[in-house]
Amino acid sequence: MRPLILLSVMLLLTGGLQGDLSESSSDGETVVIGVDSTNLRFSPSSVTITEGDTVRFFWSGQSLPHNAVENNGVFDSGEPARNVDYSFTFERGSNGTYEFVCEPHASMGMVGDITVEPAPPLPVATVETTAEDTPSVSLFATAAVMFLAWSLSSRRQGNG
Repeated sequence: MRPLILLSVMLLLTGGLQGDLSESSSDGETVVIGVDSTNLRFSPSSVTITEGDTVRFFWSGQSLPHNAVENNGVFDSGEPARNVDYSFTFERGSNGTYEFVCEPHASMGMVGDITVEPAPPLPVATVETTAEDTPSVSLFATAAVMFLAWSLSSRRQGNG
């Protein structure tokens, strides 16, 4: 019972959680890589993106089956197919250059690269308070704290 009373008092004094404490995240851009008219090249074959962006490998109705596989296994669109719709998002901390190939056509030059640049630093949340935003202790919260203090001191004196 005592922890419940203390928790209630703490919530009353703080006014509950103030503001949104979750990390804000913005949706990144999506870059589409397809297959060109020769059916043996990615289009575009080289892209530059920022951490948080997504690369979507998309082709439909191709005469030859293709896939997109990163050389170090970071992403893999699966078995070669004539219709592919595969996306991969490069999270924060994944900056660098990623080379990828179409496995059946790598020897014919169906290769590409993705350069991932570091994302800008996350903004530091600043809290501006005004007179209206400033939490205050209500009369009820003050009375509850006073009662709790009296209750605890009475118990200690009575048990002592």
